[in-house]
Amino acid sequence: MLRLNCFIQVSDENRTEVLAAATRLTLASREQKGCIAYDIFESATRRDVLMICETWLDQDSLDAHSASDVFVTEVGKMRSLAEMKLETFEF
Repeated sequence: MLRLNCFIQVSDENRTEVLAAATRLTLASREQKGCIAYDIFESATRRDVLMICETWLDQDSLDAHSASDVFVTEVGKMRSLAEMKLETFEF
């Protein structure tokens, strides 16, 4: 399995739009084949930090997710409005 933590640093100005894009991505991703878990978290101490935590069955499932229309659209939107950092773990 693969676990990804995507940290998103966003300004107050863009926070609502980024959170909406992350929510659309999360809801669609949960329906994709091989998705074990997918959710968005908001920092309790820093308003400018969000995190998407996702778990995929295997690399093929993650690759299909990364190529999906919803991923390309919503991640593209988030990247244009915020800084993103990805951590990947295999277990």
